[in-house]
Amino acid sequence: MQGQRYMRLTITERRAIEQGLNTDMSIRLIATSLGRSTSTISREIMRNAVHRKTGGTWEEFNDCANRDDCDKSDICYKLECHKPFCIGCPFCFHVCDVYIKEKCRLPELPPYVCNGCKKRRGCTLEKVLYKAGVAQKSADSVLRDSRSGIDITEEERKRLDGIVSPLIKQGQSPYHIVTNNRDALMISEKTLYTYIAAGMFTATSTDLRCKVKMKPRRTKPILRIDRACMKDRTREDFLKYMDENPDTAIVEMDTVEGKKGKGEKVLLTIHFPPAEFMLAFLRDANTAKSVSEIFCWLRKILGHEDFSRIFQIISVDRGSEFTDPIAIEQDEKGRIWTKLFYCDPNSSFQKPYIENNHRMIRMVSPKGVSLNHLTQEKAILMMSHINSYARKALGDRTPIDVFADMYGREVIKKLGISKIPPNAIILKPSLIK
Repeated sequence: MQGQRYMRLTITERRAIEQGLNTDMSIRLIATSLGRSTSTISREIMRNAVHRKTGGTWEEFNDCANRDDCDKSDICYKLECHKPFCIGCPFCFHVCDVYIKEKCRLPELPPYVCNGCKKRRGCTLEKVLYKAGVAQKSADSVLRDSRSGIDITEEERKRLDGIVSPLIKQGQSPYHIVTNNRDALMISEKTLYTYIAAGMFTATSTDLRCKVKMKPRRTKPILRIDRACMKDRTREDFLKYMDENPDTAIVEMDTVEGKKGKGEKVLLTIHFPPAEFMLAFLRDANTAKSVSEIFCWLRKILGHEDFSRIFQIISVDRGSEFTDPIAIEQDEKGRIWTKLFYCDPNSSFQKPYIENNHRMIRMVSPKGVSLNHLTQEKAILMMSHINSYARKALGDRTPIDVFADMYGREVIKKLGISKIPPNAIILKPSLIK
């Protein structure tokens, strides 16, 4: 029995866990019946529980807190929607201006899932469920994956961030936080330091009173995209989506580095292939948080109509800076603004237009030269000159003119890009010095 406690859970045990949760058994009872520790069962449930946006009996999924008193209609303008009121539509609440997400507190308490909830059949909120088959597949995939890097789901990252960041900002050390929140965190002090250093939390290394100096790893730790985020966002999903929606405009996104190393600034580049128009945003670090902050700003200045028109779908590689696709696709209220897809690993050729346009950035900011002297104002100036440069592929027109014809001059003004006279264009490093 003692030896079994440290063995990997089997599919039979996982089915027993699911059955126990379905009959509203406590975690302690399930653990006792299997001869496992309570913490083992608890971690298994929290690690492999799945989130399902499903409705109740005869009702569509709808997690708006105002749904019971809603009398709105014709918000989503979807042809497939035949509901007389938005309360019964699975699309409308995503774009409604009075949408307020309602979240059930049941999954926040043991046993952390909705399996045994008596109200589950009639519930229209998002559900957290433990399924033995799904859990087994997840465990098998983790076993197959490389041990390098940081592998954590977006839901788990947000949960940990909600606990850790406020305490760090109160002046507490990681050691104190782990010691006094061991059951809630279920990670070691060293792991917590690694997560903070990787830029996974709102609190950063600069918020720590005294950062422990660790021996550098041979290879830089990376944050891999978890399989939950990859669902419906793979290259195959992209090709299928384009077959069904051939007129959809594709936006390509990537990162441009200057000098490699810790503390070096980077650029987030966003390219619109039909117009060869490109934006560049300076970031202090190559983190997912810095990318989500840029998209939060873009949603704010463009508004839903212009943003959704310009950013129909976004194509990115599998870099660590794109490990939070939800923050790019959705706003803080959970409303969907765009759709993101990942390229295959080591397949830069699947984003050919942005890779080619990076050559013009390298004319102004050569590869290997630090970007730390750059400011966002200089980045905008650089892109104004690049976007004002006439292209043969555009019939000798400039990207800024073609983009304006597609989306309007007002959008370009919001983005801060200005047209530079032809004879005043500079594509040399002296432009940003």
